[in-house]
Amino acid sequence: MEKVKVAVENGIGWIILNQPERYNAIDHDMIDLLDRSLIKLKNDKDVKVLVIRGAGEKSFCSGGDLSVFHQLHTQKQAYEMLSKMGNVLYKVFSFPKPTIALLNGVAVGGGCEVASACDFRISYPNVKFGFIQGTLGITTGWGGSTFIFERMNPENALEILISAKKFTAIEGYEKGFIQKVLAKEDPLKDFYEWIHPFTTKTASVQKAYKQRRLDRYDLADIEHRIEKEISECSRLWETDEHHQAVSIFLNRNGSK
Repeated sequence: MEKVKVAVENGIGWIILNQPERYNAIDHDMIDLLDRSLIKLKNDKDVKVLVIRGAGEKSFCSGGDLSVFHQLHTQKQAYEMLSKMGNVLYKVFSFPKPTIALLNGVAVGGGCEVASACDFRISYPNVKFGFIQGTLGITTGWGGSTFIFERMNPENALEILISAKKFTAIEGYEKGFIQKVLAKEDPLKDFYEWIHPFTTKTASVQKAYKQRRLDRYDLADIEHRIEKEISECSRLWETDEHHQAVSIFLNRNGSK
């Protein structure tokens, strides 16, 4: 089974996280596959907009696969993984075409970091999301806190990060994390209606406006802040507090 699927239809480049039985958790293979997928879609002239979603109906992305990454014990080991995925999400953040996270299920931990790297977050109505890293004794480590402070009101961003709580889609909309909550009756149809204007403009128009968005940022500063975030997370990663919290989590959830 392909852990990451790529498809192009009607101007939309899809990246589908395809481990539904593991709540679309990201492992080492998926990091490499995501990197390749971004390069492919970046160079595809038929792609006007990029959409990232999860396979299945339960999860957008539950973050890093703890059953895999729990094998990383030292700061150095953690840093290697975190920096690889941080580089992938920086590529999403700086992607030359508009990017959308379609939150079709739960988005927690690193899943929220993936979503925050995108320009837009569009959510199914029953979704819950949360930067739950704090409950595991670590911080965001893929660039998520850097991105979220650029995406929304900084006070709301700080609350979401520090609380490590799960929020509803409506709460996310009210706080500015989510741009649209889709209709209950047929959310996918509602999404296609929302995205339709993106697909009717030329790729040149899309790229020009996205570049104006990127012009707001000092991208070298963004990279520097991501690096500081990764270093801080990797330092916390090797602490007993983190490893004990992950062990408790895995035992409670049957290592899934």
